[in-house]
Amino acid sequence: MKSKELSVDFRDRIVSRHKSGEGYRKMSAALKVPMSTVASIIHKWKKVYKEWCEKGKTSSMRQSCGQKCLVDARGQRRMGRLIQADRRATLTEITTRYNRGMQQSICEATTRTTLRRMGYNSRRPHRVPLISTTNRKKRLQFARAHQNWTVEDWKNVAWSDESRFLLRHSNGRVRIWRKQNENMDPSCLVTTVQAGGGGVMVWGMFSWHTLGPLVPIGHCLNATGYLSIVSDHVHPFMTTMYPSSDGYFQQDNAPCHKARIISNWFLEHDNEFTVLKWPPQSPHLNPIEHLWDVVERELRALDVHPTNLHQLQDAILSIWANISKECFQHLVESMPRRIKAVLKAKGGQTPY
Repeated sequence: MKSKELSVDFRDRIVSRHKSGEGYRKMSAALKVPMSTVASIIHKWKKVYKEWCEKGKTSSMRQSCGQKCLVDARGQRRMGRLIQADRRATLTEITTRYNRGMQQSICEATTRTTLRRMGYNSRRPHRVPLISTTNRKKRLQFARAHQNWTVEDWKNVAWSDESRFLLRHSNGRVRIWRKQNENMDPSCLVTTVQAGGGGVMVWGMFSWHTLGPLVPIGHCLNATGYLSIVSDHVHPFMTTMYPSSDGYFQQDNAPCHKARIISNWFLEHDNEFTVLKWPPQSPHLNPIEHLWDVVERELRALDVHPTNLHQLQDAILSIWANISKECFQHLVESMPRRIKAVLKAKGGQTPY
């Protein structure tokens, strides 16, 4: 444990007594401090802080103690350029590349310490869809067209999407405590099932006003199945929530959404609501994606996990029905910020 640093006045008294010829033992007894403390202060005054003592400053500079940093400001800039050039480089690769052409080489531990001092940490990258140049332009056009929309405008939009939930989750982040000879102990194993043991696909929609229906899909959704959903669920929801025909229905650009029979159906009902023209490769812009995350987290947090697809479907429907109003309303209210993020990224990837 580090002792409390002595005051400047106290150090000055020790230095003054030393200048007058008083011995270490006598100063220790008079000032009631260990003789080693007296010797240490005098030693620093003579060797390290002589210049400061001549100016009347005998306080220690603990920040100057310890081994000198091997990577100065110029070296940090060099290391920063290496990181910017290859974000996926390992610690060994960064150290090797840094040492090339340097008179004084460093080890991996020094590289790690320097990177942390610079604010860099190793993290898992976010998984985002690949956005082509054409789609980037379309995303930017969408953001510009809606940059003046207020929260009140976004309240008129009904959001929709499909999602699939697996019966068994693959989680590579799980860690356990075990001894060397317990590697095959049943309590130390994580079992896997091919294709996740099956899953349940659902289609859902919501708006700022209320959660919409959540429809289980027993198979891969095609144009015919989606037409049934549109006519049986979308139409009554839109006419009920937006009787003044000022509502917008959002859907992504999945093939079944763009089928001719679907487009014709929407044309027949264009006097009742408007289909929002949605930019491609923009799942993170759709707030319903966050509701899928809520359902996924609640499924993982269940005390008793579903053991078959029927139980999984019941759990999903129950969780959806209990999502709080504050939760989905907050997501709709975030739309202006999402649009600004797309504008700032010039149509590129955003954190939403």
